[in-house]
Amino acid sequence: MTFAALGLSKKSLVALEREGFEAPTPIQAQAIPPALQGKDVVGSAATGTGKTLAFVLPILERLEGKHGTRALVLAPTRELALQIHDQVERFRHGHHLRSAAVIGGVGMTPQTQAFAKGVEIVVATPGRLNDHLDSGTARLDQIEILVLDEADRMLDMGFLPQLRRILKRLPPKRQSLLFSATMAGEVADFAREHLRDPVRVEVARSGTTAQRASQHVFLVGQEEKVALLLALLEQDQLSTLVFTRTKRRADRVAHSLLRGGHKVAVIHGDRSQGQRNAALEGFRSGQFRVLVATDIAARGIDVAEIGHVVNFDLPHVPEDYVHRIGRTARMEASGRASSFASPEEHDLLRDIEKFTRKAVERAAVPREHDAFRDELKRRADMPPPGRRVQRHQRREGRPHQAGGRTHSSQHRAKSPAQPPQTLGSWKPRRRR
Repeated sequence: MTFAALGLSKKSLVALEREGFEAPTPIQAQAIPPALQGKDVVGSAATGTGKTLAFVLPILERLEGKHGTRALVLAPTRELALQIHDQVERFRHGHHLRSAAVIGGVGMTPQTQAFAKGVEIVVATPGRLNDHLDSGTARLDQIEILVLDEADRMLDMGFLPQLRRILKRLPPKRQSLLFSATMAGEVADFAREHLRDPVRVEVARSGTTAQRASQHVFLVGQEEKVALLLALLEQDQLSTLVFTRTKRRADRVAHSLLRGGHKVAVIHGDRSQGQRNAALEGFRSGQFRVLVATDIAARGIDVAEIGHVVNFDLPHVPEDYVHRIGRTARMEASGRASSFASPEEHDLLRDIEKFTRKAVERAAVPREHDAFRDELKRRADMPPPGRRVQRHQRREGRPHQAGGRTHSSQHRAKSPAQPPQTLGSWKPRRRR
């Protein structure tokens, strides 16, 4: 299959050749022809399969020669929106079309000016677009093409009310394209409600993870996860993306890796857009070997060769596991995916395996590795919480005050020696 066989114009073929694209991916081969014909499309494909071009190229072809805001692309995160906008910018030349990214974290004035100029293609996050609708600076009454990329994630993030508000502002007669790594439940209901007789394209069964990613799970205690991560990082030099469940955990993990001598950046919702862009660019260029991220911030991370994805915390939503694994083994590359599962995450692991219809291979925990043992020893040597003496008290020799009472070293009762805590791989409980 060639791009020429898909019905693309000479301009698009020249641009594809210039950018080094030789042949379409399966999602491109199946989605581009009906999209060029103006049909609605529902595409189910794993992350990293080239689905962005599957809707960017038809948009450019169908809007050539038209003016005013005609296409709206919605994405769940700023990073993904910027990635899509970059693809539009790469291929729009020669089609005489303009584009703008409408995202949060940056000033609204340039975006307001873009709407006023009537740029033909708008790539937006739902929250910021609603801000413009509320202020009256955005007009969507000429939209001919609507794209919802990673629709499952938008719904998971609670954007459904905002999406409904946006859809009410769009002309009822339009072309709609919906792409998602998973296609079930709320996503399927949304597609039935808002798309008209769509062509269904599924290059990978819903719930399928990246086939070229080798997947392993390590059964460890919560207190062993940092030690395990440090040990795995010592085993190779692969670029590594680490997922954590919370922003606070992301900061703590990044701090531990910095202390271990690794070049690391962190990206989460509390970081400014400039900080997030700098972290992502540093990871892409190789300045940082490790990027620690939360799920929300990690959407749209477009790095061609992420060698290793680590689920430091298992996601609460099984679909997020598919998205995370999709960050490695993108396009035709191979990759490695490691998951850390503590006993309290047993049910999450079981849900993931049920959703993907595949058991994740158990891997031996490298407890004899020097990095693993050193980190556990460091943790063991740390004073227990609530017993750390303040610096100025240690320096001046003052007794530590707690709870309004003063305890001198002569009268402090010695606590009985506690046996060392035994750490080891847990065993999943049997299902009854």
